[in-house]
Parts: sequence; C-alpha cells; structure tokens
Amino acid sequence: MTASTRSWIKPAAIGAAVLALAGGAYVAVFSQQQAPDVTFIGIDGQKISSQDLRGKVVMINFWATSCTTCVKEMPQMVETYNKYKGQGLEFVAVAMSYDRPDYVLNYAATRQLPFKVALDAGGDLARQFGDVAMTPTTFVIGKDGKILKRYLGEPDFASLHALLEKSLHTQA
Repeated sequence: MTASTRSWIKPAAIGAAVLALAGGAYVAVFSQQQAPDVTFIGIDGQKISSQDLRGKVVMINFWATSCTTCVKEMPQMVETYNKYKGQGLEFVAVAMSYDRPDYVLNYAATRQLPFKVALDAGGDLARQFGDVAMTPTTFVIGKDGKILKRYLGEPDFASLHALLEKSLHTQA
C-alpha cells in the first residue's frame, strides 16, 4: 500500500462511521416520534381523539376498500385486534379520502369489523400522519403516544404480535 492510498482511507473510514451513527440516530429519533394530535370521526359519528387513546397501545391502519392488500390483510387485523383487545389494544381503521363512504360502511358492516372505523374525508388524517399515500399503512403507537413502528404494506404479523405483546406489558 502506498502513502497516497493510505491518505484517503482514514478520512473515508471516519466519514462512513459518522454517516452510520447519524443514520442510526435518525432511525432512533424518527421511530420515537410523537403521534399527531388528531380526532377521528367514526362511521357511527363518534369522535375519538388521540388524547382519549393515551395510556393505551393503539394501531392506526390506513386502508381502502379498493386496495387488494388491505382487503387481504383485514381478517388478520381482526384476529390481531381480537387477540389483544382484552389486554388494552385500541384499533382505528382509517378509510382513505378517495374511498367512498358507502363502500366503507358496507365493508365494515358485512365483515362485522370489531374495531373503530373512521373516514378521512378531507385527507387531513393521512397528511398529519406524514402524508400517508400507500395503503395499507399501519402505525403502532405506544402508551406514551409515541410511534413505535410504521408498516408500509402488509405487516409481518409474527413480529407485529411480538411488538404488541412487549408494548402492552410495559408501563407508560
């Protein structure tokens, strides 16, 4: 190895280490971001504020009746909710602004969705959760109101269940 070759190795290694640390810090900070303070309007007209959900583990699932992955994952979302609701899990399924309300009402009724279903008529909820555009997008929010995990697409349900079990059994 020549002197000229060695001269760039040390700065490059330092630069790579700094980027790795910065990237890790970004992930740690971003993943512990506070969930937005919002009010969901349920299909039954009931208002649910994020303040009402503090102290509970919450799943927020942005979905659409026209989304094949959303429809495919919904039975597992129902199973997940039914498995953990007795331990304090709250669940809000937020229909995207482009989803027709009559389709959402029909889907929720015919599938007997056991959790809260909300409409995002103006797209405000999707914007406040970081401009959600892809469905499904699911957020797991801890008892302290911080976002623990964001799933784009269908989640790995085994890891989701592990996260829920851990989160439901920790103090706020």
